[in-house]
Amino acid sequence: MADAPSATATALLAPTPDDDGAPFWDYAARGELRIQACANPDCQELRFPPRPCCPHCHSFDSEWRRMTGQGRIWSYVIPHPPLLPAYAAQAPYNAIIVELAEAPRIRLVGNLVTSADARLDSVDPDRIRIGAKVQAVFTQVDGVTLPRWVLERP
Repeated sequence: MADAPSATATALLAPTPDDDGAPFWDYAARGELRIQACANPDCQELRFPPRPCCPHCHSFDSEWRRMTGQGRIWSYVIPHPPLLPAYAAQAPYNAIIVELAEAPRIRLVGNLVTSADARLDSVDPDRIRIGAKVQAVFTQVDGVTLPRWVLERP
């Protein structure tokens, strides 16, 4: 008789926040999509992933700006085996890159789903299109709130 899968084998992977990115995850837990920005008045550039120093002007001053959560699918993949067990159970699923509407140089990776808590395979891969408009939604995975994406026009 086969052993039952361990909790680790059946769980989806959650990010491990670091000091620079912790505010991103704290805001996500409140249902807000915020992006780090340079607080230097002469710069004000948005940056992702979060980091201590602005890559544009080298200032160490930063703030977190609230985004609308609107964007468009910039690219996507449908992963194929071999997959980790928890992901294999939800295949075929997608991994998308979203270009934020108000910050086209900022792109976030996530999953396109039918609702915040839907399974990763809830959207038929044939419905995914580059350029499709999406909206951020939030769900909790292993104690961390993740942004996911839903189509603006399902």
